Amino acid sequence: MTTVYHAPSCVMGLNMIQSMSKNGYVRSSMPHRNGTGTGLFGRRAPTHRVQMRRPGPSSIVASAQESDVFDPQVCVVLGTQWGDEGKGKLVDVLAQEYGIVARAQGGANAGHTIYDTEGNKYKLHLIPSGILNPEATCVVGNGVVVHLPGLFDEIKGLEERGVKVEGRLIISDRAHLLFDMHKEIDGLRESELSGTGKQIGTTKRGIGPAYASKATRNGIRVGDLVDMDSFAEKLRKLALDGQKRFEDFEYDVEGEIEKYKEIAQTVAPYVGDTVNLINEWANAGEKILIEGANATLLDMDFGTYPFVTSSNPSIGGVLTGLGIAPTKLGAIIGVAKAYTTRVGAGPYPTELFGDLADTLREVGAEYGTTTGRPRRIGWLDMVALKYASQINGLTHLNITKLDVLSDLDEIKVGVAYRHPNGTLLPSFPSNLDLMERCEVEYEVLPGWKEDISKVRTWEDLPEAAQKYVEYIEDATGVHCKWIGVGPGRDALVEKPRNA
Repeated sequence: MTTVYHAPSCVMGLNMIQSMSKNGYVRSSMPHRNGTGTGLFGRRAPTHRVQMRRPGPSSIVASAQESDVFDPQVCVVLGTQWGDEGKGKLVDVLAQEYGIVARAQGGANAGHTIYDTEGNKYKLHLIPSGILNPEATCVVGNGVVVHLPGLFDEIKGLEERGVKVEGRLIISDRAHLLFDMHKEIDGLRESELSGTGKQIGTTKRGIGPAYASKATRNGIRVGDLVDMDSFAEKLRKLALDGQKRFEDFEYDVEGEIEKYKEIAQTVAPYVGDTVNLINEWANAGEKILIEGANATLLDMDFGTYPFVTSSNPSIGGVLTGLGIAPTKLGAIIGVAKAYTTRVGAGPYPTELFGDLADTLREVGAEYGTTTGRPRRIGWLDMVALKYASQINGLTHLNITKLDVLSDLDEIKVGVAYRHPNGTLLPSFPSNLDLMERCEVEYEVLPGWKEDISKVRTWEDLPEAAQKYVEYIEDATGVHCKWIGVGPGRDALVEKPRNA
């Protein structure tokens, strides 16, 4: 029996969630900070329509102390799926009210596409999305792996378009360096796995090998550039590992050393003790916005391992990647597409194929910012979203690209995984073989069949679109505060707390 369930309007209280009125931001008044440093994945899972259980009531209880103003001093924005959720847009919007915007982990494998007030597009990889706010200081934290030549190319591209970076960007002296050698190793490793079915589908940007160097304690940090003799010796030893491991390893270590002598001078004004700075700013009441890269389902510990990234894009990576205490966090926002996408190999329970997938890919422009690769497409996976919410302790959700679903008669949401033995799994499984063999059970909701890209208020959204958002909110118990209805900075709908 198949039941099409129309989600009712969600009536719930919201505990520990602060809402923002249309013009309710409180702008931080702070002096401009000088950025000068101190020196420097598989097989399609079986799917079918079945009778579903209605999601349970929200566990969120209203709090009399709630404010109508969204104004946390320290705010975190994280991806909840497999990346590419549109985190950069929300960070860009919020960053207009924050004086500090920081990256905590990942590398140039992250790609954030944002737009300025004139609709100009910017593609960022290492520099925080807050760079478009001329009053913001941007921080690249100790948990990030940095390819300095790539970073300077990014800086050059921004400054050529009139975006000032110098004096506004601080790179942690504890951040690890990513070299061309790491990129070479990344490609050689993927070539080794070719034909085995075990290829990860990396961006070949060298992220994994750079984090491997860090974990094996022979990595080189930004702060090591102060002593070029010591730096040269460390780089020669690091290159020797690659030469011993791969027959086809080609890397001009001496040429790299010479290149970095110049780079060391160029990067010096950008380098600082960001751990101390972040904590000093937090203690002084400065507003800090932390921008996650990648997403929870790509987390080394919580994602679809080994088809994951090489860092922790969940809340733990924020703390260790910046050196900030959990007690300082005021809000944790999870960003989720109204559907799902994934780049590279790895299990994908709600994946779509055929014409519908192709249509959504084109309408949503689902091609990687960093690689240009077409993204895999799937229905929203509520099992995964609730899992990510639990891990990260989300206080708010930002649902993006709701407009992409506008032409559909009905929309499916994956709500449970059924084990081959017939039992329901209690949560997102760690066993990838089990995940591949599980049957996804779906709730089917009505579509709205009208363009919503020009909508800017919750009341103007079609009823079916509102119910879709309310369904997500009820199922997760997290307030869906922002709804994206287009790529532009202004294409954002705020959902009132008690709507």
